Amino acid sequence: MATTTADAPVARRRRGALGLLAWLCGTVFFLPVAWMMLTSLHSESDAATNPPSIGAPLTLQGYKEFFGASTGVSPWPPLINSFSASLMSTLLVLVLSIPAAYALSIKPVRKWSDAMFFFLSTKMLPAVAGLLPIYLIAKNGGLLDNVALLVVLYTSMNLPIAVWMMRSFLAEVPVEILEAASIDGAGLPTVLARIIAPVVAPGIAATSLICFIFSWNELLFARVLTGVVAGTAPVFLTGFVTSQGLFLAKVCAAAVCISLPVLIAGFAAQDKLVQGLSLGAVK
Repeated sequence: MATTTADAPVARRRRGALGLLAWLCGTVFFLPVAWMMLTSLHSESDAATNPPSIGAPLTLQGYKEFFGASTGVSPWPPLINSFSASLMSTLLVLVLSIPAAYALSIKPVRKWSDAMFFFLSTKMLPAVAGLLPIYLIAKNGGLLDNVALLVVLYTSMNLPIAVWMMRSFLAEVPVEILEAASIDGAGLPTVLARIIAPVVAPGIAATSLICFIFSWNELLFARVLTGVVAGTAPVFLTGFVTSQGLFLAKVCAAAVCISLPVLIAGFAAQDKLVQGLSLGAVK
């Protein structure tokens, strides 16, 4: 029903109120990040004051410490390890989840809902409950302190949520397109690569980004199963927390630097991310 002239001011006020509420919510969520960035630019003594000193002089000493100004320890190996494990596991998740989602949505198998519940049930087990068996298997197999082990773990951890997401995206693919491709003699690999992938590209981007973030931020398994060679960025970050001395500014500087790759990836793919997250929302 069209909005009347009398209702127009009410609608504008409603939209303005909702817009203001959205800005307030965004500000509340951004405040901890802004506080972390500001603290990273303070000296350790100023960062440790209570209440915090907002107008304290700014310095880059925390970032210099992150890059090993006093210790000589470089953050690049852990960052490369995190990037390698996150990227490779995300690619494997896509390779496995897209065919699985195709079988559960476009060409549904019998009792597909039970299969979907099984995928979801694997996320119900607390990660710490499986830590000891995984550690023993990795130790007996000589896989401790190995990036390949992290790739396998991150793939298995992210695969259930990726299948759920990709199924909702693939369910929106028009059946007529697939029928036309079948009539033209296209096989399953061709259908997945040349027809389905372009249609659900926003969904693939959203799934990839979420899996990459989950892998990049994972700490528990990386902390226990890695050491000097395969240590990741979150493990490197925890090394700045000590029982003696001040460390808050260094931790905040390290957190800002470690968060940048994910923030850059999210900013670069924000249009695809918004489309992907809303792709399966409306029939």
